[in-house]
Amino acid sequence: MSEQFERTPLYDRHVAADAKIVPFAGFEMPVQYPTGITAEHRAVREGAGLFDVSHMGQVLLRGDGAAAAFETLMPVDVLGLPEGRQRYGLLTDDTGGILDDLMFANRGDHLFVVVNAACKSADIAHMRAKMPAVQVEEVTDRALLALQGPAAESVLSALAPEVVQMRFMDVRTLMLAGAECWVSRSGYTGEDGFEISVAEADAEKLARALIAHPDVLPIGLGARDSLRLEAGLWLYGHDIDTSTSPGEAGLAWAI
Repeated sequence: MSEQFERTPLYDRHVAADAKIVPFAGFEMPVQYPTGITAEHRAVREGAGLFDVSHMGQVLLRGDGAAAAFETLMPVDVLGLPEGRQRYGLLTDDTGGILDDLMFANRGDHLFVVVNAACKSADIAHMRAKMPAVQVEEVTDRALLALQGPAAESVLSALAPEVVQMRFMDVRTLMLAGAECWVSRSGYTGEDGFEISVAEADAEKLARALIAHPDVLPIGLGARDSLRLEAGLWLYGHDIDTSTSPGEAGLAWAI
């Protein structure tokens, strides 16, 4: 398996925690830990859970016309997104089919985009083909963690008190456990929480600091799926794809 699939910077931590590892979107990922999917699901609903989502694609869009160009690829307001804010978006093809759903943030001199792992290569190729004047840079040296649950704010504020000032979909650059992190108050579980982009070299240290909190449990792909299902959130490739329009998917609110 190791010769065929990639590993995230936290792979050794998952193995050491006795996680069950499965292939997913080209990576070896933890599907559950010894506590089991039900316990992990409840931990996120009642306390806080830490997900390794480093398999997802992180992309930077740069250039004077980046926002305007990106808006031509989605039925979503990109130009109106204020600096320091994030929005849900839908890449669509010429017939209105959904190529991918994603999150994009205005970080001042660039847009930061997070795309689904299975769509990463195709999305980047699509962006480069459709936006030739925009610098489309895949981020390959950063991990992505998601801290989710009603206790997420209290857990993260122990490392950076500023997070209590963040609203849903705010983005900030914060120092966490000595590492510069790109933090958004968002997630895909139906709970409050944060997604944290951190340099690969600092990912283990940050994960260790978060897991050390008594309210935090490591969470695998199994509970990630049950949580998003319970919250009524779509999974690309299962619930939506190019045969589905945003309207058919009930995603008109995002347009």
